[in-house]
Amino acid sequence: MAVSRCISELRSPGKRWLVAGLGNPGLPGTRHSVGMAVLGQMAWRLGVAESWVRDSHCVADFALASLGDAQLVLLRPRRLMNANGQSVAQAAELFGVTAEDVYLVHDELDKPLGRLALKLGGSARGHNGVRSCISCLNSSAMPRLRVGIGRPVHPTTVEAHVLGYFSPEEQELLPPLLDSATDLLLDHIRKRSQAPPPGP
Repeated sequence: MAVSRCISELRSPGKRWLVAGLGNPGLPGTRHSVGMAVLGQMAWRLGVAESWVRDSHCVADFALASLGDAQLVLLRPRRLMNANGQSVAQAAELFGVTAEDVYLVHDELDKPLGRLALKLGGSARGHNGVRSCISCLNSSAMPRLRVGIGRPVHPTTVEAHVLGYFSPEEQELLPPLLDSATDLLLDHIRKRSQAPPPGP
């Protein structure tokens, strides 16, 4: 089984982190799946873009990478957004990662396109994928990278906006956005990896 081989490759004594890009499988390029796009950029930056492995138990794709002494498990769920948490929780159990060490990367309606914010735990703020993760992990401690996609003027068009594709103008903003999101995540993980463990 490919994933068991992946786990056997995680031999470094460093800290292990799970980074999950939330989205809808089969709908790459949509605003709702921008978290998956960030994971794709991160995999490319870490030199593992050709290393994705599909796992039927977690219903997800994995890629393993190193960041100094730390080990990163990159995850793209293959369930629909409102069930992403099942894949994330099963992967966390499989790789022995606690909720505090799971990063969620997802779209954020209340921020304009191009804006990023790292939120350390808290409520789902109406995001179905995050709500699913909180429910399945039984914790709200996960750090989240919120990637702004902007909110449409008319509330009735929110669903169409979220599930729609980025416009040509928006697509021009995506490469620097994905780069900035990757920088922010890797810097945050690097700092946490180097921090001394909490006392008893």
